[in-house]
Amino acid sequence: MSKALRNSYVQTVILGIILLGGVIAFWFGLRVAFKTEYPLLAVASPSMVPTLNVGDLIVVQGGFHADEIYANYTNGDIIVFHNYLPGGQPLSTLPPEELLVHRAVKSSQNSTGFWFFKTKGDGNTSEDRWEVPENYVVGKVVGRIPYLGKIPLFIRTSTGMLVVIGLFVFILFLEFLSEIWKKTKTKPENTSL
Repeated sequence: MSKALRNSYVQTVILGIILLGGVIAFWFGLRVAFKTEYPLLAVASPSMVPTLNVGDLIVVQGGFHADEIYANYTNGDIIVFHNYLPGGQPLSTLPPEELLVHRAVKSSQNSTGFWFFKTKGDGNTSEDRWEVPENYVVGKVVGRIPYLGKIPLFIRTSTGMLVVIGLFVFILFLEFLSEIWKKTKTKPENTSL
């Protein structure tokens, strides 16, 4: 083994690259398996309480035709859709790049066969004021993991970013101290005769 590969800094960098590559491969694998760009999302608003709570991680399945979305007030499919109209106007007060998660309560089809969905949050008292065109739908919610979504929601805050950066710096500092400690421990003692 070469001297460079035995260096703990190089080993740490290589391990970091392997871990990052694994995370990226996992993410792209999920995207392929679930046929959507957004296979995992964190619930950020209470509009779907009690079905989905803030901080839940939801699993989203894409790759279906609009006529496969079941619309009903009590047990219709929960769909994820883009938050903007064709002219760029957001559907809700959230930023346009946000995705919305609501239940499909009604569906209709125009004369050209294009589908539209009326939606409603389970925690809201009335239907949403918009109709969601089928091409805005990202997917259907097929699973939920309670509380796990709190991690990405926290990381998106400025405090969360500071914590992540602080942890990264702390780990590097520990690695640096560990290397110094190893060098001082393995240094031959100078003995005089």
